[in-house]
Amino acid sequence: MNCMMMDGGMMGGSMVVATGLVWLLIVVVLGLAAIALVKYIRSDDGK
Repeated sequence: MNCMMMDGGMMGGSMVVATGLVWLLIVVVLGLAAIALVKYIRSDDGK
């Protein structure tokens, strides 16, 4: 029982880390896209 719980905890922990990395990547990509969009809109307004 104890060993099974430990294995489950390790697997759950790795899943949480992987999910966190995926969300971090998504946030970074969206952030860069938003910055690029703002610069694009500002450059269009300038023209």
